[in-house]
Amino acid sequence: MAVKGGKKRPAQGAQRPSKKRKVTDEGKAAKAKGKGKEHAFDKPIIPIPTKGDDDDVELSEDDLGLLEEFGGAVSFLKSLDEKGIARSKKETERLRQLNKPVRKPVEDDLPSIHSHGEDSDDWSSGLEDASADEALSDDEVLSEAESSTSAAERRRRKRKEDSDEEELPFEVQPRKRRPSWEPESDKEKGIERLPIKLADGRIQKSGDKVYLDDDEEESGLDSDEESGDEKAKEAAQRFRVEDVSTGARFGRPAVVDVIGQKSRKARIQGAKEQIAGLCQEILGDPENSLGLLRRLHTFSLPQISTPTHPEPVPNDPVIRKLTMLSQLAVYKDIIPGYRIRALTEKEKAEKVSQMVQRTRDWEQGLVSVYQSYLRGLEAELKAKSELAETALHCMCTLLVEVTHFNFRVNLMSSIVAALSRKSWDKSSDLCLDTLIKVFRADNTGEPSLEIVRLLNRMIKERKYNVHPEVLSCLLHLRLKTELGVRASESKADKEPSGKAMSKGRAAARRAKGKAADQPHLSKKAKKALKERKEIEKEMHEAAAEVDKEERATRHTETLKLLFVLYFSILKNPRPTPLLPAALRGIAKFAHLVNIDFFKDLLQVLKTLMTRDENGEHVDGDTNAPAPGPHDASNIATVQHQLLCIVTAFELLSGQGEALDIDLGDFINRLYAILPQLALMPDIEAPPPRQARTSVRGPPPPSTADVLFRALHLAFTPRSSAAAPPPWRSAAFAKRLLSAALQWPPATAVRAIELVAVLVERDPKLEALLSTEDRAGNGVYRPDLDDPQLSNPFGTSLYELHTLAEKHWAEQVRVAAGKLLDSSS
Repeated sequence: MAVKGGKKRPAQGAQRPSKKRKVTDEGKAAKAKGKGKEHAFDKPIIPIPTKGDDDDVELSEDDLGLLEEFGGAVSFLKSLDEKGIARSKKETERLRQLNKPVRKPVEDDLPSIHSHGEDSDDWSSGLEDASADEALSDDEVLSEAESSTSAAERRRRKRKEDSDEEELPFEVQPRKRRPSWEPESDKEKGIERLPIKLADGRIQKSGDKVYLDDDEEESGLDSDEESGDEKAKEAAQRFRVEDVSTGARFGRPAVVDVIGQKSRKARIQGAKEQIAGLCQEILGDPENSLGLLRRLHTFSLPQISTPTHPEPVPNDPVIRKLTMLSQLAVYKDIIPGYRIRALTEKEKAEKVSQMVQRTRDWEQGLVSVYQSYLRGLEAELKAKSELAETALHCMCTLLVEVTHFNFRVNLMSSIVAALSRKSWDKSSDLCLDTLIKVFRADNTGEPSLEIVRLLNRMIKERKYNVHPEVLSCLLHLRLKTELGVRASESKADKEPSGKAMSKGRAAARRAKGKAADQPHLSKKAKKALKERKEIEKEMHEAAAEVDKEERATRHTETLKLLFVLYFSILKNPRPTPLLPAALRGIAKFAHLVNIDFFKDLLQVLKTLMTRDENGEHVDGDTNAPAPGPHDASNIATVQHQLLCIVTAFELLSGQGEALDIDLGDFINRLYAILPQLALMPDIEAPPPRQARTSVRGPPPPSTADVLFRALHLAFTPRSSAAAPPPWRSAAFAKRLLSAALQWPPATAVRAIELVAVLVERDPKLEALLSTEDRAGNGVYRPDLDDPQLSNPFGTSLYELHTLAEKHWAEQVRVAAGKLLDSSS
């Protein structure tokens, strides 16, 4: 590196102190120190800065108004301790140390180690009792004793110097031990004191033992146990806190206090007021009233006990009845319009928003309280107590009003069980009305299926010994109008989706094993199609529409169970009172019976007619005398046979028209029972019914209605080739007019009108209206029950002239005269 040549740089002179140098600062600091200025934290009191009086503060009108309105809220500032606020931290610490309480040393009442008094034997080291193997040498004993003594002296001096660390008397007392903890050999040796750790780290046993008397030990243990039990009782009593369902909450007295009043009038009045207030608050805010719901349910319990009142207090039946009805009204209003299901473990583990969690808690709590309410109702119903009728009324109302909600099957089971008796009363009417209302309001078919399944099981378990009116509710099932022949209603009308593919592309897709009707889709299109299907599925669930296919499937299952029940009643070897109801049900749903069962079903009906004709009674007494024409058993037999005939014709009036089945036996049986029906005085009266349902429905058909329904089906040709022969029409016309001479006017008019229809259909019958001419040869045999062998064309319809001239009812004379005039 080259060094520049030239003149040397002149040396710099000594610099003078500048005005801005630290000389001035140091001078100022020295000057300040000389004056003795101290810091703020060193001062005992730091004055609170205040604003001078000379500074005038201008306040606006808003500030003045605010000061007048809220100035009283800051009045507490006047009472503050200004000296305490202005005191510095150093002064505060000094005052605390000055006023610190001093702990007095506790005098040790234990004797010193070197003391030799009367009890010196008890405090001996006990080294002489040790064994030879474990004993220490004399030198070691002396050294250890001296070291322990010096250590003890040091500790004693230290305790005297520092009284806070001095040992208290209870710290040096031995622990009380149970006798069972010590072996038998050590029981007489007493309790050994704790060992001592020496300065060099060795641990030395003290050897001192304390001996306690047996009475003292037992008393100590017993006192410990008693004190422990008393503490546990006190803790349990302290933590007995009543919850909102029983305790005094929201300004209301506790439930036990209300129920436990001596005056019955005051007790009922207090319960009424509290129940009314609870119901009003629950309806005002249902989602935040789970505690009030539980409190309301507490009033319906037979006995009420709380943590503070363990002894149960019996409840008044009037209060329980009022509470049950009040809960019924509350649940009808607050139950949501959907079914609440239990949460899965995955749903419980996932994190949700606060609003969703609140809704979940309310739903699960509502289901829990509602379940408790239903259990109470079921218990009263099974116990047949004085509140059983009220409980049944509540259950029936809940089933009708909230059929969609949880525990529907439990309600149905209780109601069906109430119908399992052979007797009939008002509660049976209530249950029957409930089932009919559920059947009529059912749009999905699921509640109807559950009820039919329960009825089927109950009737079979009771061995068909139930009241016949139980089956009458099945006639209100919504199956006849909503179930077609086909099970599916959507596949036939399904429109093909997408564009038609060419033959070449379809063949190529089939060669690859893919569906030919599905076009090729890219990954993006497939993903969009999948998302669209999920959205459509969610929209379909949100729309809450009834799926036609699902409803048809449920209706099919219901119909299967229904016919299984009906057929089992028909095939029962012993006639049951349920037979007429089963026949009416088969006749109503005959168009829905599978065509494969027609022949078997007709054979069963024919067997029933034959059994009734041979006089087999329910009691099985074959030696009983033959019943008279007015006997109740004979009338019931005729009605059963008439129902069998109507059922057979109903089966073949629908889809059975395609079958070529001869019903001659049923027609002959109908012809044979006409004379017996002519002697029935109450042929127009409806069948006796003990059920008085409030549900308006079609009146039950009378015997005359069933008879003319059978005649209409028998003489209405299913096809042009199946028209009835003339001899059958003539034979039935003759017997109908003979029976019309004994029938009431209304039934007689219906018989004359039917004969007019037969004459109009078959012109050969017009010859029977004349009393002078004969349409055929031979003698008429009215005693034969076969219309073909009775030879009806060998006589005339002279009964018609008798009805037209001498009958006491004018309407009968008019109808008969009209028929005679039309033929002339």
